Amino acid sequence: MKYVIEHMEDGFSEWVILEYSQIIREVGKDNLILSSLPQGTEVPQQLKDLGLQWTSDECVSFMEDKNRVCLLDPAAETDLEPSDADKFDYFVFGGILGSHPRIDRTGILRRKYGFAGRRLGALQMTTDTAVRVTQKIVEDKTKFEDIKFLDYPEIRYNKYESTEMPFRYVVDANNEPILPEGMLKLIEKDAEQSIDDLLA
Repeated sequence: MKYVIEHMEDGFSEWVILEYSQIIREVGKDNLILSSLPQGTEVPQQLKDLGLQWTSDECVSFMEDKNRVCLLDPAAETDLEPSDADKFDYFVFGGILGSHPRIDRTGILRRKYGFAGRRLGALQMTTDTAVRVTQKIVEDKTKFEDIKFLDYPEIRYNKYESTEMPFRYVVDANNEPILPEGMLKLIEKDAEQSIDDLLA
């Protein structure tokens, strides 16, 4: 199973680096491809060290059969199911990492490529969460309704201050939202900024 992120950001923010790093650790460096990276963009050393594969070409350049490609699309009419693992070889995500409220930038990919679309519920997820959920469904054969989520969690970083995250997250065994390694420190460091500023 291959996971493809069409990179739709300018460069790499700290937030993007942490999310992409987490995705590599979870799906494996051989199973993640970053596509449509603008020519001349400097790939962060942290991602190189983790073995990130990337290309400036569009994702269709390395996909032989367009019918075996699934676009994870919030506007799709059908939810992703475990049986989709038999229908698709590639799962494509728009690497847009945050527009809140949601802007239909995945629609750019929908109109451009015409891939079959599947939805991951109704609420917006970060890219690493969307990949995590997809992996659980197509590799672990877990139904979407059996995955435990926490919506808009309040991340508390000291006794008096916290930040509400405007996304849906998968929770761990302790019912805590699964965040990329280093994300909590980034949120703490940038506590003076809004979440929208962090995503920029």
